[in-house]
Amino acid sequence: MSLTRAQPSLRARAVRYLSQREHSPLELRRKLLRYCEAPEEIDALLASLEQAGLLSSERFAQSLIHRRQQRYGNLRIAQELDAHGLSSDAMANLRQSLKDSELTRAHAAWARKFQALPQDAAERAKQARFLTQRGFSGDAVRAVLRGEGTEDVD
Repeated sequence: MSLTRAQPSLRARAVRYLSQREHSPLELRRKLLRYCEAPEEIDALLASLEQAGLLSSERFAQSLIHRRQQRYGNLRIAQELDAHGLSSDAMANLRQSLKDSELTRAHAAWARKFQALPQDAAERAKQARFLTQRGFSGDAVRAVLRGEGTEDVD
């Protein structure tokens, strides 16, 4: 005798995903498409979740920024926000707050990896590559490698 479990509804799956962490509407839609062949049904569900306050693009953006801001620069975080379909003007204030703190965050990331400013061109290139790959702007990279930004960090 085998017991078969009833499959959870689409709404139950969505709420379960949202209870684990914040999701962007685009990401949640992609995950739910595996369980439903009617995109209109998913769009209606996402609209009802947004109306109920369970799904929020702004909350997702704040969560992503909070998770990434200590390790990555503005360019990398903006790229992730764009990949999640969050490139609207509503996110402009979040992006501005990131821009305001970029030098401090770049210096903190640099200080976790390196102990001293570069002494030669090879070391300078290595440190600049590290910060650039993390998504920090060229201005922030140059400022950190000149020793600026240390007064804001303990």
